[in-house]
Amino acid sequence: MLKPMSVVRQAIAADADDDMDGAMAEGAAAGQPAAGRRVLPIVEGVVLLAALLAPLVLQDYLTVFATRVIILALFALSFDLVWGYAGIMSFGQALFFGSAGYGVALLARDLDITNILLVLPAGTIIGLTFALLLGGFLLLGRHPSSVIFVSLGTLTGSYAADRLARGWYYLGGQNGIPSIAPMSLGTYEFTEGPAFYYLVLGILVAVYLLCRFLVRSQFGLALAGLRENEQRIAFFGYKAQHLKAIIFTIGGGVAGLAGSLYAFHEGFVWPNMVGVVVSTQVVLYVLFGGSGTLIGAVIGAVIVEGVSFWLSDNYRDIWPIILGLLLLLVILFRPLGLISFVLGERERVGSFGAKVKEKRNAP
Repeated sequence: MLKPMSVVRQAIAADADDDMDGAMAEGAAAGQPAAGRRVLPIVEGVVLLAALLAPLVLQDYLTVFATRVIILALFALSFDLVWGYAGIMSFGQALFFGSAGYGVALLARDLDITNILLVLPAGTIIGLTFALLLGGFLLLGRHPSSVIFVSLGTLTGSYAADRLARGWYYLGGQNGIPSIAPMSLGTYEFTEGPAFYYLVLGILVAVYLLCRFLVRSQFGLALAGLRENEQRIAFFGYKAQHLKAIIFTIGGGVAGLAGSLYAFHEGFVWPNMVGVVVSTQVVLYVLFGGSGTLIGAVIGAVIVEGVSFWLSDNYRDIWPIILGLLLLLVILFRPLGLISFVLGERERVGSFGAKVKEKRNAP
């Protein structure tokens, strides 16, 4: 008798084998690499190398900007986990990002707690808690939640948090919480510059590796089945809504970690951090770069922020229009994101089926 996970593995393999010829043909027509070539590690290595060398060639103000972009890439990673791997369209991801930012800002302002070993775990826990509460409400009802219900529910949560922050005097109202003390480790204070940059980069790499391990684990295999065919996964006895709630909560924790870093890097927090605008912004990052790949979210955040910075500096009056047209063109002609130019469909979805096929053909 097959174990449940073995059944899931064979189901995903069957779906992958059925679609393989079509995916290879489409990939060849689009100029994608052959299915057997491993491109993803090369892309990840190139991105990491460029990030490590960036402060050595960038001016000081650009290093500060690059640090902000890396934090936003971490935020985009949280959304890619939720949407790219579980199919949950969360229009309220900024709720976890901003609530963690407000939380660590209050710790710094009211309790004078800025130690990195305390504030970053606290921000992560805040994001986890808010995601657990919201995810439990939206996903763990008696009946399975629809995509529209979850999308509108998260959007409503983000909008409500924005209005609450603007009207609550304790949180600074419209002005937010300014002049946050620098994050510290002992007597050392992390201020804007290369030290903060490499700290954030190290955290991004660590979280990325953990996420990569997660999506390639047995739990990630269940998520892959959930993304490919939710009804089949439910038929095998798995509680699809519980799987969604778990990854939704993990994504909230990653967003909380990013929000904590963002608050200390910028030195203040404001209501927009929990609002709809930032929630939509992270969706664009992942759409532009490519969902369900992790590295696509990072690339999307870097390119969107980099292009926005350049356009705003050179075309101050019309840069939002130009950026909007670029995003629209990418979404229309490359719906899988820019990563689809170099990453084949099989590698983007995963390689779970290949191992099963070898076992089936074994004597």
